[in-house]
Amino acid sequence: MRNFLDGSLIITAIALVVSIVLQSKGAGLGGLTGSDAGGVFTARRGIEKTLFWVTIIFSVIFFILAITAVLLSAHNII
Repeated sequence: MRNFLDGSLIITAIALVVSIVLQSKGAGLGGLTGSDAGGVFTARRGIEKTLFWVTIIFSVIFFILAITAVLLSAHNII
């Protein structure tokens, strides 16, 4: 159980870091190809909106796994 929980935490943490880095400080995914947004705010559309929600989902999963690991180790279950 402990190995599964630790592995899940590592995979979720890596996925969360990757999804945050891909967002590249609000520059949009166009910043990866060299185009510039010019500092103008635009609404999230398409892949940027999906990536935003994926980041939120990964953060919630990571939080739940971390709390579960702490509670189980506090009770010496795992």
